[in-house]
Amino acid sequence: MSLALIQSRALLGLEAPGVTVEVHLANGLPSFTLVGLADVEVKEARERVRAAILNAGLEFPSNRRITVNLAPADLPKDSGRFDLPIALGILAASGQIDARRLKDFEFAGELSLTGALRPVRGALATALALQRQQQTAALVLPPGSAQEAAFVPSAQVFCAHHLLDVVAQFLAHASPVAADAGETPAAPPDAGACGAAGWHRVTATPPAPVTDAPDLRDVRGQAQAKRALEIAAAGAHGVLMVGPPGSGKSMLAQRFAGLLPPMTDGEALETAAIASLGGRFSPERWRQRPFAGPHHTASPVALVGGGSPPRPGEVSQAHHGVLFLDELPEFARSALEALREPLETGCITIARAAQRAEFPARFQLVAAMNPCPCGYWGSRVRACRCTPDQVSRYQARISGPLLDRIDLHVEVAALPAQELLEAPGGESSSEVRARVEEARNAAMQRQGMPNHLLQGALLDAHLQLQPEALQFAHKAAAKLGWSARATHRTLKVARTIADLAGSTAIAPVHVAEAMQYRRALMQA
Repeated sequence: MSLALIQSRALLGLEAPGVTVEVHLANGLPSFTLVGLADVEVKEARERVRAAILNAGLEFPSNRRITVNLAPADLPKDSGRFDLPIALGILAASGQIDARRLKDFEFAGELSLTGALRPVRGALATALALQRQQQTAALVLPPGSAQEAAFVPSAQVFCAHHLLDVVAQFLAHASPVAADAGETPAAPPDAGACGAAGWHRVTATPPAPVTDAPDLRDVRGQAQAKRALEIAAAGAHGVLMVGPPGSGKSMLAQRFAGLLPPMTDGEALETAAIASLGGRFSPERWRQRPFAGPHHTASPVALVGGGSPPRPGEVSQAHHGVLFLDELPEFARSALEALREPLETGCITIARAAQRAEFPARFQLVAAMNPCPCGYWGSRVRACRCTPDQVSRYQARISGPLLDRIDLHVEVAALPAQELLEAPGGESSSEVRARVEEARNAAMQRQGMPNHLLQGALLDAHLQLQPEALQFAHKAAAKLGWSARATHRTLKVARTIADLAGSTAIAPVHVAEAMQYRRALMQA
């Protein structure tokens, strides 16, 4: 009887828990049994592995009883990422490769019937989990996945194009380190040049920064909306834009990500890891703020995530970036209400009967909507044909608690054609971003977080309200009937306005400007 243990990892949130692939060969009736709470695509690995080993010119122990266990048994496993470790386990258990050399490596990869390796999702998330757990195992991954995992600075990643590339490194007299140094390892029978040429150490090469992003200068007029976006970018606030069709709401939202400060190394890695879990990672988008714009027909699961095993939704794909919800009242009520928790906590917990996964969701919400069903309530360009009752019902599709969690409400009015054509070009995104970075840096030096995240005692300690500003805020909150949350959010916006003005204390003028962004929708 022979036994081999191969290390791999499953995907469950950003944790990427370890999985030990145990392969046992025994005498008895020939069979191939795979156990360990495997999904359908994992169970199908039996046929892929058998064909890949035979077509690679290696020996498949078809006269033995093969048992493969994916431990721990209560952890769900999905995708074809376990094909490679299962194949290596069979080869090690049958004595075709040295099992002792495999203990310092972790493997993942889908096998084609020819033995070629295909990319798998979640490679960067796996490498990040290794770094966070302070483990030193080297990763062996297919092309594409290896380049993705190499973006984690501490990751030791090897790329293999074919099953024979991996087998060649783990023969009795082969050394992966020597192969990485340029030495040619001994090749298995019929391996040809594959084992020498297809294995190499991978290091990430950061791509050149993208320079063709949409520029705020393209938007004519709309000074108030641009000012609101600048404040939102500086303080990490959410913003709701209300205006008639064609007034520029979508154009403004698409340029909002270009106003945000550059990502830190930690933010870039975490954002890329989430994109990797969803199979969306692109090296060209490295260190760029993500922008997610789901259609208004998106379900609650599409927004917040779900499935079995759980996968991240749009709110997590927009982590450290922008979530743009166009035509906000057209979204399903259940989908919008699901945003309440991540807007407050910055994370989303998906609980299922068999497992529980937590995904980060610290996004900036940018929403756009028409003020009424026809879209022209309060417009200077075209008369509205909706009754006040229709307008009220339309705006009531967005609940008060959700509106309360959006810091800035701004009107985006439609400009007459003459004014639109004659309006001069405004500031570029780079000019606005420079002020945003300065204000954000001031907040980070003062309190270690953006103003939007201030809570409790930290909020009291860092607001630094002048006595006149405090008295003004009290009177405004009482007269306008604000909730405690709305009052605090207005003061956070005032803190950001003061930072943009370079003021250490919040003056009444800063509170007055912040009040302009908490108006009622029916006043449009």
